[in-house]
Amino acid sequence: MRRALTAVTLLILTACSTGPSLENRGQVTAPPGDSHHLTIGSAGFTESDLLAQMYAQLLDQAGYKTSILTVANRELYEPALESGQIDVVPEYAATFADWLNARTHGADAHPVGSPDLGATMKALRALATPRGLTVLPPGRAVDQNAFAVSAAYARQHDLKTLGDLGAAKLKVRIAAGDECVQRPYCEPGLKKVYGIDVTGVDPKGVGTTQAKRAVQEGRDQMVLTTTTDATLDSFGLVLLADDRHLQNADYVVPVVNRSRAGSERVAKALGELNDVLTTQDLAALGRQVDSWRRLPAEVARTYLKDKGLLSP
Repeated sequence: MRRALTAVTLLILTACSTGPSLENRGQVTAPPGDSHHLTIGSAGFTESDLLAQMYAQLLDQAGYKTSILTVANRELYEPALESGQIDVVPEYAATFADWLNARTHGADAHPVGSPDLGATMKALRALATPRGLTVLPPGRAVDQNAFAVSAAYARQHDLKTLGDLGAAKLKVRIAAGDECVQRPYCEPGLKKVYGIDVTGVDPKGVGTTQAKRAVQEGRDQMVLTTTTDATLDSFGLVLLADDRHLQNADYVVPVVNRSRAGSERVAKALGELNDVLTTQDLAALGRQVDSWRRLPAEVARTYLKDKGLLSP
């Protein structure tokens, strides 16, 4: 059974360590390490737990001993990744690029994440490498902000994309977080990129039950959620495609500590997931955990076996 460390342990460890010292950062150019025991980090929400479990099980099969450490705060787990207290984490390309950019150049730094996956990955790797981190190739799964409407509303107005909604010239109130008013991917972007007539933001949160019910019941016309939201069907909602690429390229990417987990063997083991795991798969797996109350480890194991990535 895997040893599960606690967030309290990490707090104690990081109290004295905020990442590699300047002399250790010179090791970035040294040969990648291949430690026998690897600690996989999870950010504590369902999707991150599932990805961490899949990473751990694939690495177990490749001959490593693994443990999983759950830390919900990126401000804690990223320095732990740099220092080698965590060896592998599932991340999101654009979000992590912008986070590292702000940490490197200040909170007011111009964002480097974008809808362009190639440009985002280039920027992310440029920021990660000096910190002793290696960003492995992204797979097919992406967890982006997304917008959903009721299936009846979509049928009534023949909507499949956000572009369709803009062209329909409908007045739309969005159920979202209150930051939607200012965030470029939300109200301003919908107006500028799609020409959608946003009449207001109903501050019910991102993808919350209350927000979805407001759209289901017709009090709002659209809800801000994510591409891996597994509960839309139960509310009678459907996603509208981001056909003009307003949202950033938040593809799932494994990030590893180079000196401990930068080997080709680690990259090969984790890379096996890239060809099979899709955005739809992530949503379906999340539904099994959140709605069916199955354990992430069990759901991950069943999925990997079904895809032929784990031995029976």
